[in-house]
Amino acid sequence: MKVLRVRHGDATFYAQLAVEDSTVRCLDRSLGRNAPIPLGEVAVLPPVTPSKVVCAAGNFRSRLREMGRDASDAPMLFLKPPSAVIGSGQAIVLPRSAVRVEAECELAIVIGRACRNVALADVPKCLFGYACAGDVTAVDLRDQDETLGRAKGFDTFAPIGPWIETDLEDPSALGLRLLVNGRLVQEGNTSDMAVSPFALVSYVSTIMTLLPGDVILSGSPAGPSPLAPGDEVRIEIDAVGVLINAVRAEADAAPLQ
Repeated sequence: MKVLRVRHGDATFYAQLAVEDSTVRCLDRSLGRNAPIPLGEVAVLPPVTPSKVVCAAGNFRSRLREMGRDASDAPMLFLKPPSAVIGSGQAIVLPRSAVRVEAECELAIVIGRACRNVALADVPKCLFGYACAGDVTAVDLRDQDETLGRAKGFDTFAPIGPWIETDLEDPSALGLRLLVNGRLVQEGNTSDMAVSPFALVSYVSTIMTLLPGDVILSGSPAGPSPLAPGDEVRIEIDAVGVLINAVRAEADAAPLQ
């Protein structure tokens, strides 16, 4: 099932996307919206509203080699704020304070129920589904700071979408690609992960309670790409979807009133 988060009239709800006739069906029966709604009549929102976005750095062997590290270094975790999340079709904004901003393609794992200290075999019971995601980084700011909060945490630095795919049973061998303006700049497979998707969820749950709607970004292959205003970023993951975001420069700050 492809699940969108949409706004229709005065209501915001999750809906099943019917690709064949471009309609959505409200999944919240209490709203009484039982008839199919044309996709063009709803506003499609970012598919998640997480309490946190947990990211695994250097979780692909190809990326670790590129960084001069080995699999014993993985996973290295950091957090992105919920305000960094945008959906498909929204713009990645390049902050004025950054000189070089890069994007990486990642599989997003969406949590479906509150969980803590989850055994590996029980991880599938705790998941809602999967989405495409981008990890956007202000590289020059990362190199200046001792922590990743500023470089990774800007608004729009966590594009996720276009929907949540709930019917995928095994995420351990999915091809994923990043294209910028149609040019392939990253390509890999989740089988190259040092820590598999299910093992990563289990590991993160030993550190913090995961809540419904929380997202884990599971790492990216080698070759992140620098971004410039006017670029189009396209992230493709087999059996999951295609996430597309434009890139624009941050507008000049409004004058103080």
